[in-house]
Amino acid sequence: MDLGAQAAGIGALADDTRRTLYEYVSGQEDAVGREQAATALGLALHNVTFHLDRLVAEGLLEVEYRRLSGRTGPGAGRPSKLYRRASREFAVSLPPRRYDLVGDILAAAVSRAGAGTPLDQALHDCARHEGLSLGQVTEGLDGTAAFAGLATVLSSQGFEPKVEDDEVVLANCPFDALAQKHTALVCGLNQSFVQGVADGLAADVTARLEPEPGRCCVKVRPTSRA
Repeated sequence: MDLGAQAAGIGALADDTRRTLYEYVSGQEDAVGREQAATALGLALHNVTFHLDRLVAEGLLEVEYRRLSGRTGPGAGRPSKLYRRASREFAVSLPPRRYDLVGDILAAAVSRAGAGTPLDQALHDCARHEGLSLGQVTEGLDGTAAFAGLATVLSSQGFEPKVEDDEVVLANCPFDALAQKHTALVCGLNQSFVQGVADGLAADVTARLEPEPGRCCVKVRPTSRA
């Protein structure tokens, strides 16, 4: 998770002028020029230019160049620098949450269920498939190597894994709010997802449901111990 870049981008909006400019640009149907923004908000042009370019640097706005007159050829003038909201999405949550991930799994499962697969099976299959896609398929791993690879992938998804002796403990549930309301459903998805990551890594480990307060409900151990 690119926490530093996400936090920097959102932090750029702490400045009142910058936030006002961002909200103005985002609210327009077309890209906005510096002069238009300065006039609309009653700000000095040099101040607007500085803040707009800062928003671009932080990834919150994008730039395009276009002649506003619509004319082309000699005498048409230089293209204007225009700003629009960037397509990149920003979200910072501490501890990390990944509701987009569980949403993708649920949507895929509903689609499969609509095609005739029993819903419970569809949920398991889609969660495992999502995990498989994140794990690099390599030669079989065992012991520390298996845990290290698994921890790396799960860390990128917000699980905050900790390798303790011969097991991986997940200190954070990325789907916490949903898990509070639909515990059995979300914990089952977690187990299938984590097992899918392990299977994608060809790691000989097993994900088991062992809920504890303040942690994800899944722990991972070598298959021989599980």
